[in-house]
Amino acid sequence: MRKTKVTFESDKLAYSCELMRALAHPLRLRILEFIDQNETINVNKIYNTLRIEQSITSQHLKILKLAGVVNAERDGKFMHYTINYDILYRAEKAVNNFLGK
Repeated sequence: MRKTKVTFESDKLAYSCELMRALAHPLRLRILEFIDQNETINVNKIYNTLRIEQSITSQHLKILKLAGVVNAERDGKFMHYTINYDILYRAEKAVNNFLGK
């Protein structure tokens, strides 16, 4: 029987898990599509347009932000969100490589 040694850098593996978890939720994908259509958008516009509760919208944006998928900037009392396209492109490339596409 052949033994295979599999090693992962735990930091990279943990981040990859959080990133894929963030991107695997249908509502978070809807939020990302909406941000993409508007380039930069505040949280009020997101939840009012998509008809999602404010608290749920904020929770999903927090997950996306922690995964590095969106950037947030405060402008007075408003938070404006933009997409970190570099992270999305890298995630897409990694998934496609894994699936052999």
